[in-house]
Amino acid sequence: MATNIFVNLPVKDLNRSVAFFTKLGYRFNPQFTDENATCMIVDDRIYVMLLVEKFFQTFTSKTLVDAHQATEVLVALSCESREKAEELVSKAVAAGATTPMPSKDYGFMFQHGFQDLDGHLWEVFYMDPSHIQEPPKA
Repeated sequence: MATNIFVNLPVKDLNRSVAFFTKLGYRFNPQFTDENATCMIVDDRIYVMLLVEKFFQTFTSKTLVDAHQATEVLVALSCESREKAEELVSKAVAAGATTPMPSKDYGFMFQHGFQDLDGHLWEVFYMDPSHIQEPPKA
């Protein structure tokens, strides 16, 4: 059975967040977009719901984390090459993101990342496919 993943992230200014992620090359589904939220299309089955903080709060009774002060989640996205990972981080920085950690080269895997305008951490990486082993069958 195919599964979609929807990552939900609170944002302070939805229009600013849409402008930021548009500069990184992402598209948005207008069917799931209004003044409270938008659906960012990462891939065919991966989506990020950017929700205005007040609206996000309606989905939980817990206090929202200030992502500039504490880590709530690391969103990790694979890239097709090391160059694509570096390119995505460069685009993010040009659009106003920061790089809280230096890139790391493990030989079989290259990892880098950025902190978006709301403080969310995005890890981007490339892993050499020859180093990926099939998981054991259940």
